[in-house]
Amino acid sequence: MSKKIAIIGGGNLGTAIAEGLINSGFSKPENILITKRNIKTLQPLEQRGVLVGDDNTEAIRFADLVILAVKPFQVSEVLGKLKEVIDPARHVLMSVVTGVTISQLLEAVGKKVAVIRAMPNTAIAIQESMTCLAAHEVTKDQVSYTEELFNQLGRVAWIDEKLMDAATVLGACGTAYAMRYIRANIQGGIEIGFDAATANLIAAQTVKGAAELLLKKGTHPEQEIDKVTTPKGCTIAGLNEMEHQGFSSSLIKGIVASYDKIAKD
Repeated sequence: MSKKIAIIGGGNLGTAIAEGLINSGFSKPENILITKRNIKTLQPLEQRGVLVGDDNTEAIRFADLVILAVKPFQVSEVLGKLKEVIDPARHVLMSVVTGVTISQLLEAVGKKVAVIRAMPNTAIAIQESMTCLAAHEVTKDQVSYTEELFNQLGRVAWIDEKLMDAATVLGACGTAYAMRYIRANIQGGIEIGFDAATANLIAAQTVKGAAELLLKKGTHPEQEIDKVTTPKGCTIAGLNEMEHQGFSSSLIKGIVASYDKIAKD
């Protein structure tokens, strides 16, 4: 695609988006400009041909799509300084900032502009993100472009904006939850005889395969569990012990705790 993209905020998520756009071939490096106060950390992207800088105003003038990837507390200040150069006739403002609503973004900009809230996760760097989207005053072409962009980087779901905090927990925080499960699996594998590298490989590939079963076959997890659990077998013995120790309930409580943290802040 030929659209020029400015990523305001070159932190972990901002750089992951840039990497994903380049790796997928969706954008040419020279069509992406990413900003950060300390641009030295952006050298790997610069070496790949991405434009880097510390001038957000210059980035807005460069771009058609503006991706806001700063910290939540920085949004008002950053957009306040950019409102004069944001052109509703040209720009689409996309925010990947946790907990900042479309109405808050519009208030900070101070003018009517097409706004999209996107909540990807860090797997966007390898084109395996789960991205939830909500929009305001966008055209069909802008919706189509946004879907095409994020479909290059994983999977997409359009949701009601009121569910965006929940999407953050399930889809973005969920990466950390999955990693913690895999880590525990590795530790268990080491205890029963595997070296760390082999346990890592087995645990990670097994989780990947389990997820692909659900995505490709459209089945429910319990259907796949039933195929693995035989009467008096080792799988059901392990599952029951995990449940006795609070496996499912602790995961659910963790998800709710993360959601409450977002809602409270």
